Amino acid sequence: MVCGASQGIGLAAAHELASLGASITLVARDEVRLAAAAKALPLITGSKQTHHWFAADFSKPEALRETVRTEPSLQSGATPYTILINNTGGPPGGPIVDAKPEEFLAAFTAHVLSSQILTQALVPAMKEAKFGRIVNIISTSVKAPIPGLGVSNTIRGAVASWAKTLAGELGSHGITVNNVLPGFTETDRLSSLIAGRATKAGTSIDQVKTDMIATIPAGRFARAEEVGAAIAFLCSPAGAYINGINLPVDGGRLQGL
Repeated sequence: MVCGASQGIGLAAAHELASLGASITLVARDEVRLAAAAKALPLITGSKQTHHWFAADFSKPEALRETVRTEPSLQSGATPYTILINNTGGPPGGPIVDAKPEEFLAAFTAHVLSSQILTQALVPAMKEAKFGRIVNIISTSVKAPIPGLGVSNTIRGAVASWAKTLAGELGSHGITVNNVLPGFTETDRLSSLIAGRATKAGTSIDQVKTDMIATIPAGRFARAEEVGAAIAFLCSPAGAYINGINLPVDGGRLQGL
């Protein structure tokens, strides 16, 4: 199951996993995008792969819980899910000192509580299979806070601590829990952040891009599929002994942090 996967890094991870033979379920709010994204996922000729989707709103935990309770693919007797990728869009930017309490609460709900609800639903089948992979797509802000993203920096750190705790609890069942920390990646989210920075600084979008790329040893932004490939590796049998880590995919920007 890939959450928040109608576009961007989540969708790239879904494509990579599908190309390796996994059956994919996409979860997000936008039914139109979900349907189109699921239809576009690759299918290996001759395989028994099936891809589908269901809509859920991660800002409403009780509604999400009810969706999970009634979703046919999660009922007893259905093919169990052994991979969960949590990917929720980041909260609006701004200095942390200006953030309202309700902004933290909304972000905590969408990122931590929703991930908890989905994990509780899927872990029993993972335990029975003695195989499970939970990957959270968060941010390099876990290791180095990003200026102007006060609420996001705070909540991403909460997700990382939640995941590390979960990794310790589930490791003996053949279940790994890891976080992937994308650097500056060519997504709609990055475009929005760049535009915001340009407006605030009174400069051009191109100048903001140039300044950001100057901080990356690789000399460019990441492509979503590059992050997706790292996620797919962690989900594979080859990633069985990697557990409880924060993996930067950032072109070297953190430089060893």
